[in-house]
Amino acid sequence: MSRAERLAAVVAERELDQLLVGDLVRPGDSDRSGMANLRYLTGFGGTSGLCLVGKGTALFFTDFRYAERAEHEVPGSFERVQAEPQLLPTVAERFAGRVGYDDANTSVRSLRRLEELAPDGTELVAAGGLVERLRRSKDAGELAAITEAQRLTDEVYGSIVERGLVGRTEREVALAAERRMLELGAEGPSFPAIVAAGENGALPHAEPGEREVGPSELVVIDMGAIVDGYCSDCTRTFATGELETEARDVYELVLEAQAAGRAAVRAGASCRELDGVARELIAAAGHGDEFGHGLGHGVGIEVHEAPRLAKTSEDELVEGDVVTVEPGVYVPGRFGVRIEDMVSVEPGGCRTLSARPGELQVVA
Repeated sequence: MSRAERLAAVVAERELDQLLVGDLVRPGDSDRSGMANLRYLTGFGGTSGLCLVGKGTALFFTDFRYAERAEHEVPGSFERVQAEPQLLPTVAERFAGRVGYDDANTSVRSLRRLEELAPDGTELVAAGGLVERLRRSKDAGELAAITEAQRLTDEVYGSIVERGLVGRTEREVALAAERRMLELGAEGPSFPAIVAAGENGALPHAEPGEREVGPSELVVIDMGAIVDGYCSDCTRTFATGELETEARDVYELVLEAQAAGRAAVRAGASCRELDGVARELIAAAGHGDEFGHGLGHGVGIEVHEAPRLAKTSEDELVEGDVVTVEPGVYVPGRFGVRIEDMVSVEPGGCRTLSARPGELQVVA
């Protein structure tokens, strides 16, 4: 069964006739989840497109700029419709019955325009999250792309270790890592690489700057690659020499918490409880206030997607999920430690996709 057919079944379950898929917040922004949903369903990687899916309906809309590309990327199971650059008038002409729209990817302005254009008898219904529900369980092809993206990321980490860190600026290390990804065949980085040395490591989303990496400090590096449209995400924290006792102890604590989190990953597990497995270890060691983010998140076409592993999450893991396990401790003004691996949820537990060891490595 194709992805469109699977979605049509979900649409029918919601008592809808059709579902509109694409980005109607900032059309043309390929980084938004609406475009990720469109790519998942149709294979289309351009930035101007919408599709309409339901029982007996599989329509793909784009304008003349992407018509030829759509012929190559969008399967023949979709009727390809060429429209004016403002796609909505042509799309609305094909509405019938109860039409769902993704309220997370539709602006108020776009919704009002749809209401103006919709034929008489059309009912527009908020129906976000239906495609994301299908995207949770990765098939063999998706998992192969994610695994290859992680393999490239592992290789980039290897090049960092070989080249060394001391005396290089954070920005230099980050740019070199992203260049190496491209040389290895990645489409690009899945997000701007984070390289945070010493006290900058206490900032979970630090931006690499001109700070030079020094000896005997911790350096947090977080990066990922894109392969065939799918992302990887991996963090390692390196030492550049002998560390003070507290820094080494915190590293071992985070490593223990990460191992415990990975060991607890299985289909049906509560994402809130998984977060608690790692969080309780860190809190018991006196660093609970220094672990301020969730344990992890889903990875796929987007580097951050469902499910969320966090203390407020209502999600449960399903077989086929790919999620990160990334506890961290961030000591303000001094140092940070984060260790992150992606794991795939498989029968009986999970499989770690990174081949790089988690144990502390000294890189001079």
